[in-house]
Amino acid sequence: MRSLWLLFTQTITVCLGIWFTVSTLRPEWVTAAVPEPDIMPTYQLAPAVAGSYAQAVRRAAPAVVNIYTSQRLKPAQRPYEGGWQGAEPNVDDAPSETNLGSGVIVHQDGLILTNNHVLNAIDKVELALADGRRASAELVGRDPDSDIAVLRVSLPDLPVIPLYAAPVHVGDVVLAIGNPFGVGQTTTQGIVSGLGRSRLGVNLYENFIQTDAAINPGNSGGALIDVQGRLVGINTAMYSETGGSLGIGFAIPAPMALAVLHELVSTGVVSRGWLGIEPQDLSPDLVQAFGLPSAQGAIVARVLRQSPAAGAGLQVGDIVQTLDGQTVDDSIGLLTQIAALKAGSRTSLQVWRDGKSRTIKVTVGQRPAAQPE
Repeated sequence: MRSLWLLFTQTITVCLGIWFTVSTLRPEWVTAAVPEPDIMPTYQLAPAVAGSYAQAVRRAAPAVVNIYTSQRLKPAQRPYEGGWQGAEPNVDDAPSETNLGSGVIVHQDGLILTNNHVLNAIDKVELALADGRRASAELVGRDPDSDIAVLRVSLPDLPVIPLYAAPVHVGDVVLAIGNPFGVGQTTTQGIVSGLGRSRLGVNLYENFIQTDAAINPGNSGGALIDVQGRLVGINTAMYSETGGSLGIGFAIPAPMALAVLHELVSTGVVSRGWLGIEPQDLSPDLVQAFGLPSAQGAIVARVLRQSPAAGAGLQVGDIVQTLDGQTVDDSIGLLTQIAALKAGSRTSLQVWRDGKSRTIKVTVGQRPAAQPE
């Protein structure tokens, strides 16, 4: 019994000695097990990964305006047996129809880019700026073939959108700013989905930027900007089966829109080359009938009388393969190439006729101005 008691006391003594030695040499081993509340570690959340486009919008949005156009409707007269009922109505009392759109201030002098279709059949144009000011605007010029129009507003201290002339790329992030459905200035985000889109039946000359940024009625004429807030396009159209955005929108590239603006401001018209032909694409049947290696080129379907093409000897059925040495891909490509020519210059067409290739030289004319609807 005594031996057991002695063994127990010795064991206790050894344990106390070990604890005392450890706590004296490395006290943190003991205290670290249960840290005091005031030395508990603190954790800081990492910054958000997703970027913000607020700075780009702050740079561009003040220069995007809401456009309200109105057209006075002619009052309907009601005929009755024996003549018209009542006196001729007062035109000033006639109701008006209001349309919505957007525009972009691109110059301190008050020049505003928008779409021509926003201004079709108008009697009055009123603008609402992002800072709350409202003013009437005058029409400087319009180009239905590219769907570009230019307005001017006389106000002091106008905000101007930063311009960007460099090309955009598929995959670039873009923002669309405008006034969809008249709800007020709205920004939507997307990417550049495609470039050089044509054959949409929107304009005669088409070279659209495609984007999935939401574009809805009222966005027309508004700004498509990059993440720096610079103008890259003028929002123009959307593809929709429901009337709302399906993520397929189209914008006129800024360089093209600004080139049209420059000509409208300088001369009032846009100068384009003209030959007086109506080309069509080559169908598979035509390719086979003419024994052509591919559908490259455009066939002349009509030659206007007293046109440059008629004077040079171009004929219906000629297949235009090159223009000034540049390959003609299709009818739209040919019209675009002709439009880029300067009136009065000489151009050379390589055409296929009667199984042979021949060269025809034509003096380029001035394309007649398109009439607004």
